[in-house]
Amino acid sequence: METRIIARAVILVAIGVAVSPFTSIPMGIAKINPTQHFVNVIAAILLGPWWATGIALIIGIFRNALGTGTLLAFPGGMIGAFLAGMAYRYSRNIYVGAIGEVIGTGLLGATASALIVAPVFMGKTMALGTLIIAFSGSTIVGAIIGLFGLKLLEQAGLVKLKPEKD
Repeated sequence: METRIIARAVILVAIGVAVSPFTSIPMGIAKINPTQHFVNVIAAILLGPWWATGIALIIGIFRNALGTGTLLAFPGGMIGAFLAGMAYRYSRNIYVGAIGEVIGTGLLGATASALIVAPVFMGKTMALGTLIIAFSGSTIVGAIIGLFGLKLLEQAGLVKLKPEKD
């Protein structure tokens, strides 16, 4: 079972890195990327919060190395992935997991980026409201695509989503 989890993680990292040059959208000091959030939702639901967070970290490292991301990819991607995984773990509802991604990235990740990462590590500033709008738009699109992808994987018989709690 551990081999299957690692294989899924590697595939999700590969998707996140391979598609990032085509979906990276410059927004001020940020480079938003809906693919990151698509991967976060799938990873959080299939693998759990810790794996999803690790996958987001690795994708962030590669995106920065390739120039398709900034340091803002770390709080944006990792907080969203973790919260999506925790939301799904406790609700067993994929839609709640996706909402966790949106809140984690769109609100918490944007706030951490605007108040800590950008000024301290990048020496730049960007209005919190602007980052919330940019991150929220990106994560909403990515979360919807992630939900669609999960449904397709389930219909194809490749994954079995856990039943929702009553």
